[in-house]
Amino acid sequence: MQLESVKPSTSPSKKFMATFKTDTGTKTVHFGAAGMDDYTLTHDKEQRKQYRKRHLKDLETGDPTRAGFLSRYILWGDSTSIKHNIAAYKKRFSL
Repeated sequence: MQLESVKPSTSPSKKFMATFKTDTGTKTVHFGAAGMDDYTLTHDKEQRKQYRKRHLKDLETGDPTRAGFLSRYILWGDSTSIKHNIAAYKKRFSL
């Protein structure tokens, strides 16, 4: 599996959509609630810490293509740069 792109979402209720190339075609996942803050916007480390704590259950699936993983590592990643967080996400999950 490979992450092909992260673009603004076509769904009005989501911020972004990630497109993955799979063995059988493509998979598109919309993530990030539109109109809500995230670390890339606020740069608030305490808010990021609380988000990560609240959403630990999202990572229990072990599937990095799920919306919870995408939000955690791209919108609430270690950097305030979406571009940097996407690169780190791809490296972390070998995508």
